[in-house]
Amino acid sequence: MDVGLGVGSGWRAPRAGLALALAAWLGACAGTPRGVLAPVAATVPGASRVDILVATTRKEAATAGEMYSGERGPALAYADITVSIPPDAVRAPGTVQWPRSLPGDPATDFVTLRADTLDRMEATSRLRRQTARSGRRQVLVFVHGFNNRFEDAVYRFAQIVHDTRAEVVPVLFTWPSRGSVLAYGYDRESTNYSRNALEGVLRRLARNPEVDEITVLAHSMGNWLVLESLRQMAIRDGRVAGKIRNVVLAAPDVDVDLAREAFRDMGPGRPKLSLFVSQDDNALAVSRLVWGSGGARLGAIDPGAEPYRSELARENIAVLNLTDAKSDDALNHGKFAGSPQLVALLGRRLAQGQTVTDSRVGLGDRIVQMTAGAAATVGTAAGLAVSAPVAVIDAQSRETYGEHLRNLGQGLGDTAGATVDLATAPARALSGR
Repeated sequence: MDVGLGVGSGWRAPRAGLALALAAWLGACAGTPRGVLAPVAATVPGASRVDILVATTRKEAATAGEMYSGERGPALAYADITVSIPPDAVRAPGTVQWPRSLPGDPATDFVTLRADTLDRMEATSRLRRQTARSGRRQVLVFVHGFNNRFEDAVYRFAQIVHDTRAEVVPVLFTWPSRGSVLAYGYDRESTNYSRNALEGVLRRLARNPEVDEITVLAHSMGNWLVLESLRQMAIRDGRVAGKIRNVVLAAPDVDVDLAREAFRDMGPGRPKLSLFVSQDDNALAVSRLVWGSGGARLGAIDPGAEPYRSELARENIAVLNLTDAKSDDALNHGKFAGSPQLVALLGRRLAQGQTVTDSRVGLGDRIVQMTAGAAATVGTAAGLAVSAPVAVIDAQSRETYGEHLRNLGQGLGDTAGATVDLATAPARALSGR
């Protein structure tokens, strides 16, 4: 057994270099096209429009059709995006129909109708106009999770708003995620980088006279960002802003002990908390292994087991256990049926199979996850070395690993015993010279 790579003795360095080079060479092939946020001229009859106000700590992308990258921006930025969703007759609720090529077809695909960058004053004015035009004074703030590109978060949130028929003004807060299973550590630190910005956005929404009520929906790693921001707000102001009525914690990738501390620091006047859990959430299992703590993640607890059952009851936290919830009657789980209307709508959609992420996962991702070492250099190298042959035949793996293989090619070559520069000499790598 080759303990250095965690692969069988039949694996040889030249083969590793060859497979890695093939994956890098083919990395640009297939997969979802980049640039889907470039506006199309018009939509079609029967299509729906969703207007989303965006606040982000991401860095502006070099390509207009991407708008924002996975890197960290120097300051909070704003955008106004309108998404066209194809007619209900040609799509399944709960899904995003990604274009296979650009420009997308509004008759069958999600497409972008408007994508404007705004300054802070323009964003405030746009929110005022949207509330006045729609007559809606309830804001839904969505904070995505790990492994999400900017367009992933935009299109998924548009789909959730449309399919739940929620009578809300949608506000997306998107933080710098590189959209790769190999960037867990970077993504985690990006949530910490974004705490003050999200706190400021929530505070300004709460002070806006056009807004009556705010619900926050967080998913996966985004829950850490939300809990930290609300905790900071409570410490600074003595309480969480009163207009923030409900916080939905969907599959939170948060250590249980840290969550307890956040709940306590928010104080007795905190928002109503609703917890969506699933004991078969593989992403949370991987998170626990990556961080090496062995501690329970909040989104993977069994809410019927002690001490969680008593704690949740004492803290008055509504719970929906999604482990087996696949029916229309799923809201009978725990105390969730007593939750407010919007939270119940979200819970019902999730119980029926609605996902909250668009991080596309290929077979290669699953192999890397199985190494349980994506946070460490050796673990990353081992996972990529094993996954590289898969990337030759799996389009999603090619898309995911192309950039990593180019950026980390030299280091991976050293790990595998190869010295080729995969970023600049794919032909030489393929020949094994």
